[in-house]
Amino acid sequence: MFASYACRSPEHTIARRQFLGGVAGGVGAAALGLGAMTRPAAAAELAKQQKRIVVFWMAGGLSQLESWDPKPGTRTGGPFRAIPTSVPGVELCELLPQTAKQMHHLCLVRGVNTSEDDHGKGAYLMVTGRRESPALDYPRLGAVAAKALAPENSPLPGHIQITPGGGGGRSNDAAYLGPKFASVVLGGGQPPQNTSPAVAAAIDAQRNDFRRKANERFLSRRRTAQTDLYTYSYEQALQLMERRDAFDISKEPAKAQEQYGDHDLGRQCLLARRLLEQGVTFIQISHSNYDTHNENFDFHIEQLGEFDQAYATFIDDLHQRGMLDSTLVIVMSEFGRTPNINLYYGRDHWSKAWSVALAGCGVKRGIAYGKTNDQGTEVVDGHVDHGNLFHTYLSAVGLDSTATFDIGGREMPMADPSSKPIDAVLA
Repeated sequence: MFASYACRSPEHTIARRQFLGGVAGGVGAAALGLGAMTRPAAAAELAKQQKRIVVFWMAGGLSQLESWDPKPGTRTGGPFRAIPTSVPGVELCELLPQTAKQMHHLCLVRGVNTSEDDHGKGAYLMVTGRRESPALDYPRLGAVAAKALAPENSPLPGHIQITPGGGGGRSNDAAYLGPKFASVVLGGGQPPQNTSPAVAAAIDAQRNDFRRKANERFLSRRRTAQTDLYTYSYEQALQLMERRDAFDISKEPAKAQEQYGDHDLGRQCLLARRLLEQGVTFIQISHSNYDTHNENFDFHIEQLGEFDQAYATFIDDLHQRGMLDSTLVIVMSEFGRTPNINLYYGRDHWSKAWSVALAGCGVKRGIAYGKTNDQGTEVVDGHVDHGNLFHTYLSAVGLDSTATFDIGGREMPMADPSSKPIDAVLA
């Protein structure tokens, strides 16, 4: 749904290395050897254990009052009821009836205060765990996860964004980690553009053999990080072309496509599940535009109808396939919406007291951590911010969030060293 009433910010004028993460140490070198990987059952089990992250990015700022932290019957609560969930005592807004049935898999963080009401700055701090700085750009969560968790020889990119208009290009969101870990942007339900073979297989093989020999000759004399990256990118592109069927959701049963929903978000979620099964480490799914300065309630009825169906199906699907225990699913945006309802029946930007939803790998199930007051205007218990959340995401997938990356001999912290994880939500 297009929100013509969104604010006129620039953002809305333009429409493993540690294989198995923290579990690796307990598995043992023998279990990770070539012999194990050549046995289908063992390889399938390792694939289930590999840690992954999925982000639902609710672009524009999802209203916490119409989702995770309803306040019915109050001055700020709006017209919707709170409904019971599969966890006694935890309620959600009535716009999320299917999600309410999956609450036993979820972990709600209701005490988020990021103190940033600008779209661009709010988005940056939520995906990097740090505030913008003129001195240094920081890598996004997907780039960090791809570098720390993705298998070195993965045939598919470790960092993928799925949007309705995605075209297959790489973004510039890995900062000092390098373009190898930048995101590839894909559309929902279709293979990436330009991945169909343009010539006969025999001719293509000859071309690539010649290219490899030329590369080896060049690299023997002038090897640099940039030339290595070029070689890596080309070889990965070839592997991606061989796996292009992984991106085609038309190969899914009709029942699965119907369960996820006949809309962009449903197709994005189904594609994400297919890519997780193929070993992709990080996937971001976008749903837009929640910047509801006008007609907040009508908009959320329609938009959350799509989200509720697709998200609840996605969580249940991962659970049924045995993948939820190794996949952290995060629902976040740049901020929440104001408790105050404006004269246009909308809610404005609000970062002082809002919610993030977690599910799956490494977090406690069926809990709501943190609390806002009865009007939803401030956090009264369990106060956390973007830095705490970023540390928590990394810790949940088995990483030491206080660790560093060696970038050209310089130690760069994986997360903000002045912050720490939310221990109360970690399993």
